[in-house]
Amino acid sequence: MSEAVPLPIQMSDAAANKVKALIAEEENPNLKLRVYITGGGCSGFQYGFTFDENSNDGDTVIEKNGIIMVVDAMSLQYLVGGTVDYVEGLEGSRFLVTNPNATSTCGCGSSFSI
Repeated sequence: MSEAVPLPIQMSDAAANKVKALIAEEENPNLKLRVYITGGGCSGFQYGFTFDENSNDGDTVIEKNGIIMVVDAMSLQYLVGGTVDYVEGLEGSRFLVTNPNATSTCGCGSSFSI
């Protein structure tokens, strides 16, 4: 019996359910949630979320509740051990990443530093 390999990044049920609803609105079942890191933001790096029909060579593919999330190799190194979540609160509704690699984050939670 082989052990399951832990996924490098997780997706919460709330995030998967929201992505599923957004894909249904777009009426394109081929869409995947792409999570990525870009330079910028008040802390040095920013999280990005977009829909993509393709997965590229080198992408890590995570499936949750029938939803596919893809992360490119460069971004993944900053996200290992993290969780993509979806929250609704006073600041509005948004996707966010709980990232154990971040040494500091900005107040809005959309940028971080390592």
